[in-house]
Amino acid sequence: MQRIIAVLIVTIVLFPLTGFSQTRRRATTRAGRASAPPQTSEVQRQGAARVADQIKILTRFIYLLGGVAKGLEGVDDAARRNEASPAILEQAKQNKTTVRASIRSVKEGLDKLEIDFRTTPELQRYYIKLAGVAAGAAAAEDQAAANQFDKAGRTLLEVVNHLTDVLLAMLRQG
Repeated sequence: MQRIIAVLIVTIVLFPLTGFSQTRRRATTRAGRASAPPQTSEVQRQGAARVADQIKILTRFIYLLGGVAKGLEGVDDAARRNEASPAILEQAKQNKTTVRASIRSVKEGLDKLEIDFRTTPELQRYYIKLAGVAAGAAAAEDQAAANQFDKAGRTLLEVVNHLTDVLLAMLRQG
């Protein structure tokens, strides 16, 4: 009689555990399917990739600009004190021209990106978030024209932040 009671107790104790574990597996499987990320179109993926490329280009440029700007400021200070040689002044002038041209090139790339987002139906919903990045680059171009290279770099950092926000929105909405 004790064996029958022991078997009954073991059966009663184990039976609910087996049933509970089966229910859990089913719930996990259903939740996995329901939380699948929405599919994005190829055009949206390409748009996101272009935004990411612009972020990479800008961050690399800003990194290089930091060192160049510091050097240009040093040369400008030396020129004010009449301590810079003509060769150094000429090199600084060429560097400033190169930096300005590079910022102009960045601005043109951002202009093209904005136009593409505005004119591509699958990307138009992100254009509102993207609008203004080219204007930010234009402001940086103006600052560089005024020999404010550090300020131009900070403005370009704001553009990177703006682009990053657009990319995050694209990834969230898919």
